[in-house]
Parts: sequence; structure tokens; C-alpha cells
Amino acid sequence: MTSTTLTETEKIRAHGTVARRLGHWTSARQVDVRASRGAVLIDLRSPQIPASEIRIDLDADHAVVRLLVPEDAIVDAGELRRIGRCRVKDWTGALSPEGRRIVLAGELRSAEVRVYRGGVAIIAAMCSREYIADALQARREGRYPTIDDPSR
Repeated sequence: MTSTTLTETEKIRAHGTVARRLGHWTSARQVDVRASRGAVLIDLRSPQIPASEIRIDLDADHAVVRLLVPEDAIVDAGELRRIGRCRVKDWTGALSPEGRRIVLAGELRSAEVRVYRGGVAIIAAMCSREYIADALQARREGRYPTIDDPSR
């Protein structure tokens, strides 16, 4: 877990690689993502992230950015510039006035943002090496893993 203040910006880079940030990885409300021909998985379900607005600045070129969000989160892609074949997939997007607000800004160039909620977000987190490492460590320490459900 990275120790950050509320005004810091987390930086994620994935150039031809896969970058994953799962579980309790930050308490910052700003994330700067730069990806080209890679994949990024960002978990925003942690209760350590303050309940106000989260801003994600994207610069994605031929990349996939997957967001794991709470069930009642609002994903606003209004400030996102799209060049080429781009899309933001949020199939089960539920608009709840009291939910966490996530603002996507920046630019997509032949890239895609996928939003996962609920059980799909849990499965996406569990299908990672980080989850297996967390589960093994949790077993040694006699606790439950936190990557699949950060609210524990």
C-alpha cells in the first residue's frame, strides 16, 4: 500500500505491460494513467479512499483500462476526448445520488475503458496473481484476504 495525502496524485504507467492496483493501494483522489499498448486494472472500491469525487486523468493509446468500482458509483466520462474507435463500457451503471463520483478526463486513442461493479469486480480482482499472494499471506496470518473485498 502506498502512503499518500489527499492532494497527491497516483501515477500508473503501462507501456506494453500490465499494471494492476488492487485492494488498499492508495488514499489519493487523483490518478494519472498513461498507457500504450498495455492494460491497467484500478480498484476504486477501498473505503480508505475518501467518499468525495475521484478524478482519473487518462492518456491511453491502444490500451484497455479496467475500473473496479462500488455498486452505487457514478462514472462520468463527459471530459474524455475520444480519437478513433474508443468506448467506455459501463453495462450495469446505476445512478445513485449518494454514490461515489468518478470523473474520467483526458484522451483515449483507439482505447477502451471498462467499468466493473459488484460480483464482476470481485471476480476480476480474484483472477490475478496479487489475489493469490494476498490469500496465501492472509492464511498465514489467520485473516481473510482483502483484494476481493477491500471493505474487510
